[in-house]
This record gives sequence, structure tokens and C-alpha cells, in this order.
Amino acid sequence: MNTANQDITKKSIYKDLSLAKDGHQKIAWVKRHMPILNAIENRFKKEQPFQGKRIALSIHLEAKTAYLAQVFASGGAEVHVTGSNPLSTKDEVVAALIDSGIATYAIHGASKEAYEEFLKATLKSEPHIVIDDGGDLVQELHGNLARYAAHVIGACEETTSGVLRAQARQKQGVLNFPILAINDANCKYLFDNRYGTGQSTFDGIMRTTNLVIAGKTIIIAGYGWCGKGCAMRAKGLGAKVVITEINPVKALEAKMDGFDILPMEQAAPIGDIFITATGCCEVLSPKHFGLMKQDAILSNTGHFDQEIDVAGLKNMAIAAVESRANIVTYTLPTKQQIHLLGNGALVNIACADGHPAEIMDMSFALQALSAEYLLQQPLGNEVYDVPRIIDHQVAYLKLQHLGIVIDELTEHQAAYLDSYSL
Repeated sequence: MNTANQDITKKSIYKDLSLAKDGHQKIAWVKRHMPILNAIENRFKKEQPFQGKRIALSIHLEAKTAYLAQVFASGGAEVHVTGSNPLSTKDEVVAALIDSGIATYAIHGASKEAYEEFLKATLKSEPHIVIDDGGDLVQELHGNLARYAAHVIGACEETTSGVLRAQARQKQGVLNFPILAINDANCKYLFDNRYGTGQSTFDGIMRTTNLVIAGKTIIIAGYGWCGKGCAMRAKGLGAKVVITEINPVKALEAKMDGFDILPMEQAAPIGDIFITATGCCEVLSPKHFGLMKQDAILSNTGHFDQEIDVAGLKNMAIAAVESRANIVTYTLPTKQQIHLLGNGALVNIACADGHPAEIMDMSFALQALSAEYLLQQPLGNEVYDVPRIIDHQVAYLKLQHLGIVIDELTEHQAAYLDSYSL
């Protein structure tokens, strides 16, 4: 190991560097299936757009995220990485990142206190660009670790929860640097949130429970793009789907899409499997647990593990046992038993491997190009949409890889569409 890598190892926080070989293998596999990021990496190597810049990155720390970190490093950045949830961190991927010369601070299953130390270690680099998933880095840079924010040019936020936190800061006038809402880009929510979440959520549920989906009643809380993806996949697998919502327009949309709509208290007694996908807290709480049938299964596919009130479940239970890897069975005072998957964390990554590589190829391409945009375009302290040109660039690159050619407007057609006189 060279001197530079020895320094990286000394400053990093990890479980076991001997796992690096397995981590490299996983990164190599996803890299084969992320052609858009491959193309961006090749350009970054030539142009070095991040030369002299520091990037702090916090996304679910598995192989696809590791490759994004390597793409930034290939563009000249000094990259510091942590995970956005200890339960989704893969120790072998951490080891591989460190072995490739990228400072990384993460351990699977770490305590809340340790997780906060990982955030601090990442931000001590005093980053120029922040790549966030859920808003924890941004939160710390506005609070306890504001002393590390002096050089921040801007941030890119991956998920709904983080965008909502950033927008709340903007409304209150306390957002200290610009944030690009990656989550709200077409090439993110239309594919990542819908197709990625839909497939990977059921991957996690089926892999963990080894139970059939067909014939069961699936209760999905929230009919945003993640909820839509889950509902689509549940229906395709032969389940009866019930949606719970607080938004009247989304509830009406779910009804028009062919799903039943119920308040959670009415849905609780009939559900076989519950999936929360709202970005809110206590979507499933003690008032619902006591209504559930024997052997109901609880899972969360929203970013934070607060959607299911796990503390409330533990408090009301008279017994808890791990009945299978990633499944804790709680016995309630009424004697019925309900099963919690992945301790209420993101089921698709705590219990499986997260979104498919081809899906994250688009999302992480948006991250890479948006981070580059932040260096090129001075912005005020607001939350911004990803520029349409970047969104379309990612879509065109994806189409190109798929061998798909689409029409283009002629000059006359473009002029026609731009004219107010038809």
C-alpha cells in the first residue's frame, strides 16, 4: 500500500479492510451496468472539473454509491464518504473504497452516536460540494458542524425527505447555500422512485420473508412516485392493493389507477403486508398495531426509519424475537404477532441490494452533472430544480445506450411552437 493510501486508511473509519476484495467485485459488477456514469467518468478523467475541490458524500453506502464516489475522484475531487443509514452500509464496499484511496467513514449497524461521528469525520474535510441523501450532511452544516461550511458552494439532494427539509429551511430563510433537488428531476423520480423503488422493495420483502405475494392484501401508505411504483409491482405480482393517503389528488389518482383507498385505521385489520412510502413519521403507530391481524408484516421504503413507530411497537410488545434474518417478531398484549422487516429502515437496501444498477445509473449521472453545474453557475441560497438540459442529457445518454433514436423538431416546427400566432 502506498503512502497516500496509508494516510487514507488512518483517517478512515471502517470494520474490516480484509473485505475489500468482495467490495471491489461488487463495484466492478455495477460499473458494467452503469453506462451513463461510465461515459461521464471518461470525460471527467480528461477534463478534471473537480480538481482542487473537496466533495462530502452521504448516500446509502453500497456498490453503486461507491462507483459514484470513484467517478468524482476520477474528475480530480478529494472525496470523503459516509453512508446515509448504518443499516444500509455494506462493510465490504467501505473496505473497497478505502483500498481505492477514498476516505470513508462507515460501519454497518453502527449506533446513532457513531453515525453522528461519521458525519462529523466526513464534514471535517470542509467540503466545496455536498452530495446528500436525506439531508443529514446539510442539517449538520446548518447546526452543530456549521464551522465546516465556510467553503460550501452548494449541495445536491437525492431524495424526497432531504428536499422537504431543504425547502423548509428556505421558507424560514435559514438556508445557507444553494441546493439542487436531484429528487425532483424527471430522470430521477420517474425511474428511480417508481421503477427502482417498486422492484427493490419487493426484492427486499420477498428475499427476507420467502413468502408469496400473490393473493395477499398489500397496504401501501403514500401514493407518490415511490408508492406508485410499489403499487404497480404489487398488482403485477397478484396482490390486492389498498392505498392510504392524506393528499386528495393523489388519493383520487390511486382510485383512477384501480386501487382501493382507505384510512389507515380501516386498512390496518385487513393488511397482510404494509409498506410505508410517505417521507413522514408515525405512519404506522401503536393505534394501528393493535388492529392488525396475526402475522402481519411491516416494512418501510421511505428514507427515514421513523415512518413506522418502532419505539412504540417495542413499548407495547410483551415479547420480541428474531424469527429470521432481518425479521423481528413482536408479540402484542392481545397475543397476535406482527413481523417487522429491517428494523423499520429502508427495506429495499436493509434487506436487499437497493435499486437496480441501471436505474441508479440515471440518478447518479444527475448527481455527477449537477455537482459540476454548481461549480459553473453561481446560485443564491435557494432550492433549485435540476436544469432541464442536464435532465435531457441523461435521458439522451440512456436512449443512446439502448440503441433508441427519436425524432427532432425541424426549424419550422420549432418556430411554430415558439409562435403565439398559429
